[in-house]
Amino acid sequence: MTTALVILAAGKGTRMNSDIPKVLHPIAQSPMLVHAMRAGAILSPERTVIVTGHGAEAVSKVAQAEDEAARIVVQEEQLGTAHAVAQAREALAEFEGDAVVLYGDTPFLQPDTLKRMIAARAENDLVILGFEAANPARYGRLVMNGDTLERIVEFKDATDEERAITFCNSGLLACNAQTLFSLIDAVGNDNASGEYYLTDVVEIARTRGLRVTAVACDEAQTLGVNSRTDLAVADAIFQTRARTELMELGVTLMAPETVYLAADTVIGRDTVIEPNVVFGPSVTVESGATIRAFSHLEGCHVSRGATVGPYARLRPGTELAENTRVGNFVEIKNAEIAEGAKVNHLSYIGDASVGAASNIGAGTITCNYDGVMKHKTTIGENVFVGSNTMLVAPVSLGDGAMTATGTVVTKDVEPDALAVARAKQENKPGYARKLFEMLKAKKARRDKGA
Repeated sequence: MTTALVILAAGKGTRMNSDIPKVLHPIAQSPMLVHAMRAGAILSPERTVIVTGHGAEAVSKVAQAEDEAARIVVQEEQLGTAHAVAQAREALAEFEGDAVVLYGDTPFLQPDTLKRMIAARAENDLVILGFEAANPARYGRLVMNGDTLERIVEFKDATDEERAITFCNSGLLACNAQTLFSLIDAVGNDNASGEYYLTDVVEIARTRGLRVTAVACDEAQTLGVNSRTDLAVADAIFQTRARTELMELGVTLMAPETVYLAADTVIGRDTVIEPNVVFGPSVTVESGATIRAFSHLEGCHVSRGATVGPYARLRPGTELAENTRVGNFVEIKNAEIAEGAKVNHLSYIGDASVGAASNIGAGTITCNYDGVMKHKTTIGENVFVGSNTMLVAPVSLGDGAMTATGTVVTKDVEPDALAVARAKQENKPGYARKLFEMLKAKKARRDKGA
């Protein structure tokens, strides 16, 4: 049976107190909506429909960056969850498979849970996702009779006996798409809020003689994010899980609670991560690397045996080959550092390629930006770049070349050549004493005037 995802992402998120749509607030540096889309992707959906509302343009942009085939529909008025799902009707007009309804602010749904929902659909017409709540509070209760879900009872309408039920409604469901829209057509808004609630489809399905059941998952999977506090809690949950998973896979985290991971961080086993390291999106670190303390990595690839940091910054487009060394207070952007090359301290290497076994001295800068365009620096193999060298791109250094300390390189250096480009030093006897005396007198006059 083919599957379509319907992801509800129309809410403003008033409690976020933000101009940003709620589903675009990030967990592990990826928007909550992206987490939901990636969770649903395990089902290999034939179609994905994103129901937008508040901030529709921004939400659409993020959704289609994740999945360019995602279909965007707009809920012009927020009239409840059933009304939101109904907006997907046209996008699924000819679709005969199952619709799985997810929420863009519920980021922790696990693949196994979705698979179990689909498996349950094979024997039932409507499947609801429930969870055992540690504190049921005001959640809707799922009233079961064996494997049959008889009804969902809202807290305010529940009897004392029903309030004692701890099996609660998550709001997620799976149903044949056309059957679901037929059920939604019968949902009314005769309630205090005047809204059309998706939960009402359970009772309607039962009156039509349809088979309804509920699948259970851990409560944490159904965590909804409605405030900044919830967002912080959700991020902490993600970080704890991700760190534990990495350590179980053979990665050493010297101070796990200080390492921050992105949703797509990939780290190979026998890699050592020292304290206070931050991974931004799109980072892959191969096995056996070392990332030293207080480093920040984003959009980069670090190969086996490489060492980064401490206090290093790897920006998007950085490629470190095997056994490279990037040291303290080094920033690298959109550059390839070949095998065995070293950039050990206090340097900026941007829009460049550095050949194998080359050594970049302290204070080296690739001057890659002219105020309008970026230009490339090419450094060959076994090159020695002296400390405090300025490489004014576009420029290239041939294999085996060398630059003298303090050189400003403005033209290509041929292989095995030494480049020296600095002003001639001139010493002026007694000038230092005279200059200091003049400056001190000037300062004294200024202080007296004050």
